[in-house]
This record gives sequence, C-alpha cells and structure tokens, in this order.
Amino acid sequence: MTSLCIYFEVHQPMRLNHFSESKIGRKNDTFNTYFNHDLNRGIFKKVAKKCYIPTNKILLDLIKEYFSEFRFSFSLTGTFIESCERYMPTLLDSFKELFDTGAVDFIEETYFHSLASLYDDLDEFVEQVKMHRQMMKRLFHYQPKVFRNTEAIYDNRIAKIIADLGYKGIITEGTEKILKSRSPNYLYKPSNCDIKVLLRNYRLSDDIGFRFSTHDWVEYPLTADKYANWLSQTKGDIINLFIDYETFGEHQWHETGIFDFLKYLPKEILRYKHLDFVTVSEAIHRYKTVGEIDSPWAISWADEDRDVSAWLGNDMQLACFSLLKEIGTLLKQQKKKELLYIWRLLQTSDHLYYMSTKGLKDGTVHTYFRPYDTPLDAFNNFLNILQDLRHKII
Repeated sequence: MTSLCIYFEVHQPMRLNHFSESKIGRKNDTFNTYFNHDLNRGIFKKVAKKCYIPTNKILLDLIKEYFSEFRFSFSLTGTFIESCERYMPTLLDSFKELFDTGAVDFIEETYFHSLASLYDDLDEFVEQVKMHRQMMKRLFHYQPKVFRNTEAIYDNRIAKIIADLGYKGIITEGTEKILKSRSPNYLYKPSNCDIKVLLRNYRLSDDIGFRFSTHDWVEYPLTADKYANWLSQTKGDIINLFIDYETFGEHQWHETGIFDFLKYLPKEILRYKHLDFVTVSEAIHRYKTVGEIDSPWAISWADEDRDVSAWLGNDMQLACFSLLKEIGTLLKQQKKKELLYIWRLLQTSDHLYYMSTKGLKDGTVHTYFRPYDTPLDAFNNFLNILQDLRHKII
C-alpha cells in the first residue's frame, strides 16, 4: 500500500502602505499607517472568490462522495485567520465545516508565517509556534501533532526544538541536499532527535502547482487519470503532495481546468487498490522511519536552490533581516505589546521575498508575487517602515 498525503498551505500576508522616507519619525497610527487595509481587503476577497470558497466546496463534496476515503490536511497561518475574521467570517466557518467531517487534519506553524526560526535565539520562534497552537485550540478545539515551518524551512536545530515541544512529525522539502540518492517517499528521522520527517515530493507537487497550465510542458495537458497513473507507478510508503492552496483558481485559473482536475482526482486515484489517502497525523502513525537525514544548514521548498536565499539572498534582504532582529531585541526589553504585534506582522516572510533579485525561472515567480515595480522599491518601502518603528522605541 502507498498512501497519498495531500497538504494545502493557506496564507495571506498583511501588505504594506507606501511609506516614504519623509514620514520616518512622525507621529502616526502605526497599524493603519504601515498596512494597506484597502489593498488587503480587496486581494483577500478576490482570492476568496476565485480560490477559497469554490475549492472548499469542491473538497467538502468530495469528502461526502467518497465517505472520508478522501483525506487531506491544511496549514492555516495566523495572518490568514485574522483576515478571515476581519473580512469574511463565513469563510472561516467553511474551514470548520471541513474539519468537522473528520477527514481533515490541521498542521501547526508559526503564527505570523515568519523567519523567526532563522534568528540566533529561537525564543521568538517558540512564542509564535505557541501562539499558533493557542489559535488552533480557540477556533477548532484541536492541537496539531505535525509541524510545518514557514516555507518548509528546516534544519537540525529546528527539528530538535520542534521535537522538544512535543510534536510527532515535521514537514520539509524532499531535496537531494539531505536525501542524496534516497527517495522522498518514506518517513525519516533527524540525526539529532526523535521526530518523524515528512518530505515533500517536489516533482509531483510542482506538476500541479507550477506546470499544470504550461503549454510547452511535454506532459501538457495534465489530466486526473494521467496523474493518478503516475502516482500508481511511484514506489514508496507515502507520497507527500504539498501545495499552495491558491494554486486552485488563483495561480492556476479556472479556465485552465484545475477545478475539474481536482474534482476527478480522488476517483482516479482510488481506482488503484494499492493507493489510499492519509492525513499528516495518520501518516506519522502508520509508517515507520527508514533512515536518518542530516541538515546542518537550512533548506526550504522555495526556488531552484531550495535554501533560504529567497529571503536572505542579497544585501537588501540581509540588511532588513538584521534590523528586524535588532528591533525585536529592543521591543522585548520594553514590553510594548502593540508595537510587538506590529513587529511580528513585519516578520512575515513575504516582505523579504519581494526584495529578491534572482533571475530566470525563480525571478519570474518572485515578480509574479511582488506588489512593487522592483525589488529596490520593496526594499526602500520596508526599510523606511522598519526605521520608523525603530524610531518609536529608542
């Protein structure tokens, strides 16, 4: 038996207002001055209409049709949940309805989808994990057993602290950097602690997430029966398909056939008697580890490099990251709760992602997501906001 473990990442950042250098040091309403609420509301409602609402409905119908044989998992960031509560509470209700079927599992992560795991001191990282845990208890009366760090960032240090926090599993990218010649389609354990690692099969995941509507792809068009056949021929205990939820209807538009693909996929997969679906919690309960992985340096699921260069790959990003850390140290000393919340919103990884200067395919992806004309525009705006925030606390 080979299990399909499908997991959807659901995230929306708090996008920023234009903040000129001339505004630094002036009195302002920090939250409303830094963040563009009209833009955030508009994007959230657009993506909800194109992706979240129709995809949730399709998934609920599939669960009902296949009597919970179709199973999957979600990771909902704290910033996404806040947007739901602020702009569309009924959307949050639809996630609760999915969870109540018993066919859906939830995954823990950092509340603010941040890069706090890359700080020298991991106290802030742990605080954000605990904040996410409290949110899941409040909204769903559930405590996830599996953790997925922001952008699947992972190293030995992160694995150890997540194990110490009591989680049974952790998710990351199935990159050759840690696997060498081994397959991602098994569970492994870190070399330094006792926790099970689920590794994303990036080729099969990206066939849906990135290549689905690429007309010059040799496998275009990708149909549910073709994809199910690929899965049926894939060896291993478990195939981890981890995908951005916005793939459905937003990154891959309705016109590409992505919703029809999703509707027919469970039927085509369940034609094969040796395939079934599991949630992340079921996966770590069912399967044993087959070996160890060692990751002294951080990996991620981003870009061709599959490291942290998507966020810390140039001097602009490093300068802002350094200033973020400095501001955090000052805030923790002063215990200013309102500014601490603002600082945490500014830690969301998207803000540094927009500054990437990579080219080729990676650069195309960064440009697609960037709400600025250039990486330099993203840098200048973010740096001005950070400098203003620092001015408020010194």
